[in-house]
Amino acid sequence: VWFLWVLACNVEEEKYSERVYTIREGETLELQCLVTGHPRPQIRWTKTAGGASDRQGDQAPHNDTLKIQTINRHQGGRYYCKAENGLGSPAIKSIRVDVYYLDDPVITVHQSVGESKEQFYFERTVFLRCVANSNPPVHYTWKRGREGETKILKLKNLRPQDYSDYTCVASVRSVCAIDDKSAHFSLSNRTAPPSIKLLLDDPLVVNPGETVSLVCVASGGDPPPTLMWIRPEGEELPKRSVVNRGTLTIPAVTVDDGGVYSCVASNNVGNSAKKSTTVLVRGMNPGRFWITPDPYHNDDNIQIGREVKISCQVEATPPEELAFGWLKNGRPLRSSERMVITHTDTDVTPGTTNLDIIDLKFTDFGTYTCVASLRNGGSPEISIDVNISSTTVPPELTVPRGRSHLVAQEGDTVDLQCLVSGKPKPIILWSRVEEGGGAAATGHTPMPDGSAQMESYDGVLRISNVTRDMGGTYRCQTSQYNGFNVKPREALIQLVVQFPPTVEPVYTEIRQALGRAFSLTCRLLRAHPARLLRYEWKLGSRLLTVGQFGEQKDDTNYHVRALNREGYGEYTCDITNEAGAGRCTFLVTGEADAYAPEFYYDTYGALWQNRPRVYGFKLQWTQMEPNAVDRIVAYRLGIRQQEITMDRTIQKGELLTYNLTELVKPESYLVRLTPITHYGEGDTTERIITYSGEFQCGFEDEALCLFSQDKTEEFDWTRHSAATRDTKYTPNTGPSSDHAGSKQGFYMYIETSRPRLEGDKARLLSPTFNMNTKTSSLPGGVAPTYCNVCVHIFGDCNRCVISSIVTDTSIWSLSGNQGNRWRKSVSADSSVFHQMVLEGVRWVRHRGDIAIDDIAIEEGECKDPPPRVSEPPENT
Repeated sequence: VWFLWVLACNVEEEKYSERVYTIREGETLELQCLVTGHPRPQIRWTKTAGGASDRQGDQAPHNDTLKIQTINRHQGGRYYCKAENGLGSPAIKSIRVDVYYLDDPVITVHQSVGESKEQFYFERTVFLRCVANSNPPVHYTWKRGREGETKILKLKNLRPQDYSDYTCVASVRSVCAIDDKSAHFSLSNRTAPPSIKLLLDDPLVVNPGETVSLVCVASGGDPPPTLMWIRPEGEELPKRSVVNRGTLTIPAVTVDDGGVYSCVASNNVGNSAKKSTTVLVRGMNPGRFWITPDPYHNDDNIQIGREVKISCQVEATPPEELAFGWLKNGRPLRSSERMVITHTDTDVTPGTTNLDIIDLKFTDFGTYTCVASLRNGGSPEISIDVNISSTTVPPELTVPRGRSHLVAQEGDTVDLQCLVSGKPKPIILWSRVEEGGGAAATGHTPMPDGSAQMESYDGVLRISNVTRDMGGTYRCQTSQYNGFNVKPREALIQLVVQFPPTVEPVYTEIRQALGRAFSLTCRLLRAHPARLLRYEWKLGSRLLTVGQFGEQKDDTNYHVRALNREGYGEYTCDITNEAGAGRCTFLVTGEADAYAPEFYYDTYGALWQNRPRVYGFKLQWTQMEPNAVDRIVAYRLGIRQQEITMDRTIQKGELLTYNLTELVKPESYLVRLTPITHYGEGDTTERIITYSGEFQCGFEDEALCLFSQDKTEEFDWTRHSAATRDTKYTPNTGPSSDHAGSKQGFYMYIETSRPRLEGDKARLLSPTFNMNTKTSSLPGGVAPTYCNVCVHIFGDCNRCVISSIVTDTSIWSLSGNQGNRWRKSVSADSSVFHQMVLEGVRWVRHRGDIAIDDIAIEEGECKDPPPRVSEPPENT
């Protein structure tokens, strides 16, 4: 795995070979993950701490792009490209994205001790602090007229002459082309922190549907403060609300709009001023009741001569306006010695009222009504009826016979039922029991709808489209409200969800030659019930074998000793249990049906030839299952119907290469590539190649973009990367990364240590480029221009020369220690057939290695004129 990128401000290498990609906020992030391997890898982008880009690869997973439009600072972080193809371990590379930004600076003013009220800040130490959010760290400069100051401007013993205009300039020094930003502040003898007051009651109690206006005014401060309304913990203001300066208006207020509202005033002087008020919207939630029989005796039944307590509970806003009343059979009931009415403190929420019936008599049977209301209206009354009679009995809970253990299959609708008796009949609460017997109400095992518990009024819990995750133990129990306040009755129901076996592979294609032996394997992943599993192998409709899984076995195999023509076809393996079957399917074919090749990441562009109007192209591909049917002896190439002979066995994942030549500019070509075995032709793969008008080479593949070594010279250029180069001979020479900033990226390199001697040369010959103006593809016959090579010379003096092999003239030359950095070297104009020679020369000393990378040759005018040829310094 390696990366390509666009629009980066900078890409550099950190320790442990991780790349850091910097980009300006608001730009488009685009990273490419280039992957080798066969079968073609699938790619997934992930990001640490969750977020933005966890996704499956798209239709081109071998060259996948991560793209984030208008990136923001929160989307920076470490991104991972993970590639896997089922062979070996996944390949993973990471790159850290650093988003650069600079916000407008804010100037705040503070003094050292206390606050003077008459002449604010006079004769005190005053600090002007400038803060701007940024990445990378910001550099601050203070200006007063033309004076430069420090990051925090300190004015000691403030005097009238210090009253002036101050400017803070925040800068990240043009990193990522981010401009400087500034803020201004005028300090005077009137400068003062803000103060505010609220023109309203606190708390403000309103009825639903009314319009609420909260008014906040500034009572002091210079500069004039800005006012804003906020709610606690970042909660948003109501969507219908309107803010006009310091006035917040909420039309048609609802119960949800109630709460704390704060007015904040700020002018960046001293601390912000804040005052809060509470808006209470009148309302009541539905009430609950419970009956407590004889709290002094261990008896859950209501009996004559004993005590009975009826309780009602209602949540109200504001709680102090809550009022309760009691009725018996519709008539008002007053507190007495036997009928004792009590209320909880009005400050307690929710409010509760109790009716104690002492020494219950037959005449006390009847309907008792608890009535809740708000003294100032705004909400309708709530009435709760409770019947007390000889038939009022506590609840009993049972599970119908045969319903305590239920078996269902995935997709079914199942009813869990608990029978509840008693008067009044209570609400039933359903929850799940964790493995080991713990209560599900803790939230560790949620109900099917995701909640900790569910209610039902008829004792039935219906689960639709049941899944395997919904199996387990369910608890039903009586609630302590809307019924008897006694120890809850409960029962357990076991739900078993059966599902058919899950198997792999669901479908796969097997290509095999005649006479070959092979095996098919169907693996069991999961099933319920997992006992009494059977398997059945078939070829088409013909039964091959049947059997039963052992206790520890999780797969079944079918062996073919020698494939014959009758053995071709669709093999199926069905693994069955009580819930159904899972099927593995294998399509076995042979003879000429070799798998299709897969085109891979090709050379960047066309390879130019030394003849007019022609170009070449390097095809690269891998072969899927190269030896599945028979050894591939050749490939048929759709262009010109030529064959590419394979005189060896192709390995799985091996990258195959073939150079197409004599292609006519600027035409495109459809290439068909077909593998050939002794049995005939296999499947064909197609692609279109196009003349690109440019040549680029980063030496990332071993083919070296068709560059070749000049064997007439003393030594060769070698292909290296900073991560693999051995520096024990000449430390502190040579590049620390390739031109793109990667320690894994490759470049061409000469080592000038022993046995190299003074004057030894290494010459690298490029392909021949067609630079004839008559064949230029540019409009108007403009002469083509070809640029550039990146060169790295670090250490004592050596020399790199770029010349034309045709004209035998030097195009560019550079000598001497250039430091540990890459230099863009050559811009060459020519109108003749041209072949480039890259020559490295070893001079007196050995500490001066040379590297070249990223050769780009393009049609068009060069942006920079060709540099002068520099001669070697004397006495070097």
